[in-house]
Amino acid sequence: MTPREMILDLRGRMGRSIVGQEQVLERLLIGLLANGNLLVEGLPGLAKTRSIKALARNLEAGFSRIQFTPDLLPSDITGTEVYHQVDGKGEFRFAPGPIFNNLILADEINRAPAKVQAALLEAMEERQVTVAGTTHALPPLFLVMATQNPVEQEGTYPLPEAQMDRFLMHVMIGYPDEAAEGQVIRLVRGEEAGAAAPAGGGTAEAPIPQGAVFEARAEVHAVHVADAVEKYIVDLVFATRYPERYEGDLRKWIQVGVSPRGGLALDRCSRAHAWLRGRDHVTPDDVRAVVHDCLRHRLMLSYEATAGGVTADRVLDEIVKLVAVA
Repeated sequence: MTPREMILDLRGRMGRSIVGQEQVLERLLIGLLANGNLLVEGLPGLAKTRSIKALARNLEAGFSRIQFTPDLLPSDITGTEVYHQVDGKGEFRFAPGPIFNNLILADEINRAPAKVQAALLEAMEERQVTVAGTTHALPPLFLVMATQNPVEQEGTYPLPEAQMDRFLMHVMIGYPDEAAEGQVIRLVRGEEAGAAAPAGGGTAEAPIPQGAVFEARAEVHAVHVADAVEKYIVDLVFATRYPERYEGDLRKWIQVGVSPRGGLALDRCSRAHAWLRGRDHVTPDDVRAVVHDCLRHRLMLSYEATAGGVTADRVLDEIVKLVAVA
């Protein structure tokens, strides 16, 4: 099987246990292919945890779940030096924390204090952890999916904009439709019946090897971006920084535009999006397909926009309408 066939097989396997949230599955794969991290925001029970568990189950990768709470310490994530005594001699040895794994679920990241958030985000950015003056590298295959609840804000510590910028994508998920809701009920009912049945029977599929992900990343890197599409990405980014160049309400809505990481995220995610669809080049439609997820968390809206109920998605909708492909 080619790397693309293996990644599509991975998506198909994940889809068997996830119903009504196909966008989350695709964004997870794009994050994996683009070597980035995701912030997923949605109400409880919308298969956020289930999605990354399905990815870990079907990929040859280790998985760690970190439940963020207000009393968590940075060492609870990164690990710490532990004193060992052998044959009368004592020494400190590094005990790795849960961050030393391939796939990390950072559940309710906004419930942890700033020090803990910073420890996780530093590991995400640098792909390494320094404890007691010694640097420890994280695995080559490394992805963090952080979640947060958009409604319940009591006892939370909102992520600063500069730290939000470290996420490749900010994915918003909502309720499934009526047909998918019925499928969810039948799926879980079937899983419960299978768990209650006697052991034995079918053979589990072998997980997709990690090598397939690295080969796929090499192919994604080779996807061509034409000059016109590259200029389109730049124009979208600059429309957030200089909204006065365009007519309408953009200049009233935007306080601070997106950082250079926004353009890099658009480039990487649009190439992964095109590759998943079997193309060797990026089209403007690929850019538009990922622009909201790549830029919504990098925009700082004005007080006037917030007071008027204008969301980052509405601002990006207007930008996509106003910015033309050269």
